[in-house]
Parts: sequence; C-alpha cells; structure tokens
Amino acid sequence: MRLTGLLLGAAAVCALAGCSSGGHTETAPPTATGSLESLAAEVKCKPNMQTDADEIRQALCRNGDGKFILATFATDRGQREWINDAKDYGGHYLVGRKWVAVGDDGVVKALRGTLGGEVEIGADHSGHGGGHTDGDSHAHGG
Repeated sequence: MRLTGLLLGAAAVCALAGCSSGGHTETAPPTATGSLESLAAEVKCKPNMQTDADEIRQALCRNGDGKFILATFATDRGQREWINDAKDYGGHYLVGRKWVAVGDDGVVKALRGTLGGEVEIGADHSGHGGGHTDGDSHAHGG
C-alpha cells in the first residue's frame, strides 16, 4: 500500500513539475555545490541575508526569473528537517546537496536550469474545503 502512495505522489510531483512521458525531456545540469554566495552568483542574484548562523544561512534573492529564498545548511539532516517543516506551508523547493531554493513553480524551474537539483513540492492547501484539523492539535508537541 505504501508503494502505491509513493507512486501516486511521484506522479503528482511529475504532473505539477511539467514532466512528460514521451518526446522532449528536460535535463538539468549537474547539481551545484558551494556557499550561499557562490550559489547566488550562479543564478545572478545579490543575496539579502536573513539568517547567518552555523547551522543555516538563509537569504532573500531576486533575479530576472523572480524572487526566491536561498538557504544553505551545515548538515544533510538539518537540511532535511528544515525542508520537511517548510513543506507544510506549501511552495516549490529546488533541493541540492546542503542547499535549497524556494519560490514559485516558474522560478524553481528556471533555477533548476542553472543549479540542477531535484524539485520537491510542499503541501497544497488550496483544495481544502474546511478548516485545518489534521495536525493542528500537535503543532506544539515535541
């Protein structure tokens, strides 16, 4: 049963990311590595630093493709925990080794053409009819 869910999830991600099963396939360059500043330079943005700590460095960026958040992490685990928490809020995530860029779909696709990486998509809250009841009671749990 879990495999079916994973396959459906992969199909949804592919559909949202604009994958196609035949004809033209998009190829991304090798995934970029480096500091926040070097990644920002690759995509021609001047980072506006928001967080500059040992565990995470995070900046707001803007280039010709739009606005996005660029973050680098000290550890793979710290990165994955950040992404897992952030994805609850929706959005599109371009994920590389110890870095992530967050923006709308078009910006993330454009960044992927330069930085490589894998696209992940956060929770979609647009289709929920009622209030949020799943997980709200656990928001402050440990």
